[in-house]
Amino acid sequence: MRLRDSDQVKLVLSLFALYVIWGSTYFVIRIGVGSWPPLMMAGVRFLIAGLLLTAFLLFKGAPRPSLRQIANAGLIGILLLAVGNGLVTVAEHMQVPSGITAIIVATVPLFTVCFGCFWGLRATKLEWVGIILGLVGIVLLNTGGNLTGNPLGALLIVVASVSWAFGSILSSRLDLPKGLMAGAVEMIVAGSVLLTASRLNGEQLDHVPPAAGLLAVGYLVIFGSIIAISAYMYLLSHARPALATSYAYVNPVVAVLLGMGFAGEHLNPIEWLALGVIVLAVAIVMVGKSLSAGKRTRINQRRVADAADQCDNSAT
Repeated sequence: MRLRDSDQVKLVLSLFALYVIWGSTYFVIRIGVGSWPPLMMAGVRFLIAGLLLTAFLLFKGAPRPSLRQIANAGLIGILLLAVGNGLVTVAEHMQVPSGITAIIVATVPLFTVCFGCFWGLRATKLEWVGIILGLVGIVLLNTGGNLTGNPLGALLIVVASVSWAFGSILSSRLDLPKGLMAGAVEMIVAGSVLLTASRLNGEQLDHVPPAAGLLAVGYLVIFGSIIAISAYMYLLSHARPALATSYAYVNPVVAVLLGMGFAGEHLNPIEWLALGVIVLAVAIVMVGKSLSAGKRTRINQRRVADAADQCDNSAT
């Protein structure tokens, strides 16, 4: 079916939001943690974004979620945002380069396939090839130089990626609020948890952050959270899943280029090789998922046709 011009514009803008905006958030986080305590910054980001999005949705007449939906969304928010993004923010505060961070986070689809196996979602041979190749990329990245002096930072990002992958799989099996309200509740809960963790960790803001720090949080609230999440939800419902999740192998490239261009970051040859290996691994997994989904569709269509034939035969 041919898309209308307005739908094509929305599709392009949504892809731009995921490719460029989400890819740029790693660099912007690096700017923000220069003047903000990491857990506090992440908490402020998500709490403000969640409250603004909730107020907008309620004003537009969105249905109020049930207590069970709120609890489920809260759990997903903790896994994806509080743990997933919170640990990424802490790692960048520990001077892990933003580009390296994005490369590790790009392995999320690989972990997602692994967790899917626990729920009976059997991975194809092609997907396993991608997973193994991705693990090789992680090993290469950890021998490249930027992470050898910061193993704790690298571990935090890996844990964040695993948590995001697990939360992504779990979210499809829970009753969540409808539409963007799910993301709004997730951000409110995650922001509250992160601010509590910040307080327990003794983080303090001794002075008002400079303009760069305030602008960084503002960018993460409006563009990195509200706009990007809305774009992702739109793509999930209006585009093929492979296209909606293609940000996974575009974001690290954007993050690396921004880090090199504006933060003085650099990759050595081994790390460039690791970037290529991980991007290739994610692309292989995406192709494997697409082929598997197409095969399941054909099987279901064949079953329906067979059932119809049996009904016709019994009728005659």
